[in-house]
Amino acid sequence: MEQRSLGRSGIKAPPLMFGGNVFGWTIDKAQSHRLLDRLVEVGLNAIDTADVYSAWAPGHQGGESETIIGEWLKAGGKRSQVVIATKVGMKMGSGDQGLSRDWIMREVDASLRRLQTDVIDLYQAHKDDETVPLEETLGAFADLVQAGKVRAIGASNYTAPRLKLALETSAKLGLPRYETLQPLYNLMDRKVFEEALGPLCQAEGIGVINYYALAAGFLSGKYRSEADYGKSKRGANMGKYLTSRGLRVLDALDAVAGETASTPAQVAIAWLLAKPVVTAPIASATSLDQLEELVKAASLSLSPAQVAALDAASAE
Repeated sequence: MEQRSLGRSGIKAPPLMFGGNVFGWTIDKAQSHRLLDRLVEVGLNAIDTADVYSAWAPGHQGGESETIIGEWLKAGGKRSQVVIATKVGMKMGSGDQGLSRDWIMREVDASLRRLQTDVIDLYQAHKDDETVPLEETLGAFADLVQAGKVRAIGASNYTAPRLKLALETSAKLGLPRYETLQPLYNLMDRKVFEEALGPLCQAEGIGVINYYALAAGFLSGKYRSEADYGKSKRGANMGKYLTSRGLRVLDALDAVAGETASTPAQVAIAWLLAKPVVTAPIASATSLDQLEELVKAASLSLSPAQVAALDAASAE
């Protein structure tokens, strides 16, 4: 499997990162462990999770995904074979949230315990926290890197001005910088990223590990009318995508899928991988069959004409 650099961190990852939000939420521990085993076998060995996964589910407090990953790591002894990325900052079941030094220091230890590991490869600020000075947040992350608890740091859901300021703050104070950005970016959600975040990441050598690569499943092609909304838990949110533009995108995906003997979902991911600024889109699966789809997507190459056709269909 091809390996790509996560910014200037020295950490390598395959061209897809697996989204661990499904662990303990839409799939149980046994199925999660089967998928994790297969991910290592096929070389998709970078796993993205967060402390908050899946606090939104009834009876959950957060930490469920990390716990399942940690149990798998302990049982299989495969820590050296995987890149583990997790995040801090979103509101936990306890009500704690944010990027204060105190919370980061407490929560990183909780994540390490749940993951049953001594080090987190990529520790990410899950969302910006403008109530805390960037110097405090970045200083806390720097201490975690110095202590060997974290190898590199990244940001998620930052605006371009705030990401730029964070990079400038790290440079000014001699602190580790955010090496990755986790933004919303896919064929249906292009404008915000492409206008400012993308150019900034490209100029600064920031690795982009975008989430919702399939627009919450819309780009798989399974939602083509309101009658399809009941096909999954995410179906209720498909109305924002099922527009004339969305249908144009699905038609273009169908056409390229036909030309490449692939599926719309694979083409949507291959479109992202054709963008020089993108390092490794995040995508998830709940079955081994869906996982095999991701494996094929990671190696699918589109022609310049096919990329241009998708660009045109999805233009906002």
